[in-house]
Amino acid sequence: MTHPAGELDDVVHQRVRLGILAVLAEARRADFTFVRDSLGLTDGNLARHLQVLEKAGYIATEKAFEGRRPRTWVRATRQGKDALAQEIAALRALIARAESAQRAE
Repeated sequence: MTHPAGELDDVVHQRVRLGILAVLAEARRADFTFVRDSLGLTDGNLARHLQVLEKAGYIATEKAFEGRRPRTWVRATRQGKDALAQEIAALRALIARAESAQRAE
């Protein structure tokens, strides 16, 4: 049996990227500004993390204009949704194992 920590995805497990996928799990898509403000990030910081997630195939972005204002929409891909679900399962297994060890003491 391998340790549940080995199941954590290095791309997803980083706090900001996990937060991005969690925000996107709640909606079909989200505006860049909404994600930024929800997680308390700067534009540059969010943009960098979105690049990492997009390169991994976990999110897709769509740029559009509403009137004269540019907007960037972000959505989780099927692969991203699956990665988040696997991350949550790994975290649950890790927590269960740690709690079991604490009860055994």
